[in-house]
Amino acid sequence: MNNKIKSIISASIDTKQKTLADEKIINTVAACIDLIVTAFKNGNKVLFCGNGGSAADAQHLAAEFSGRFYTDRDALPAEALHCNTSYLTAVANDYSYDVIYSRLVKGIGNKGDVLIGLSTSGNSKNIIAAFEVAKEKGMITIGFTGESGGKMKAISDYLLNVPSNDTPRIQETHITLGHIICQLVEEKYFS
Repeated sequence: MNNKIKSIISASIDTKQKTLADEKIINTVAACIDLIVTAFKNGNKVLFCGNGGSAADAQHLAAEFSGRFYTDRDALPAEALHCNTSYLTAVANDYSYDVIYSRLVKGIGNKGDVLIGLSTSGNSKNIIAAFEVAKEKGMITIGFTGESGGKMKAISDYLLNVPSNDTPRIQETHITLGHIICQLVEEKYFS
């Protein structure tokens, strides 16, 4: 049992080490920090979407912006799109689960807003549909995916494709990268 526990921790560390060594990912994180700061300074918002564990991570990261991260400061306009369960269940029931995010992006997204989609496979139909609508509206899209990037690779303005195919290891690294973005956006925006 103890060896299995150590093996899982080692796999998590290994994924983060590969991410650390990937200059493209590091440069993309830096670019995302700058563009999110600019979006907030321009009066825009950051919207998040994901499914399952990635929805939990989306909600977590939105709360880091709208609540606080390290410093006591004003709220930043960020929201996870799945938090209104009445909307979510109505649209999924009346239309399709595939359009739960795209309908909301069409309704509340504005040019210059940022849409962050988390999908370990990069192939979540509802996130892809949301990114397509976001593009039409002049929004900036940031994809958090696994190694291949999936279908989101082609439609993300910025792609953070974690070098792994193991869902839990990808999600652990997504939250690490998300925390880095939240911390450095907060520092830069409020400095």
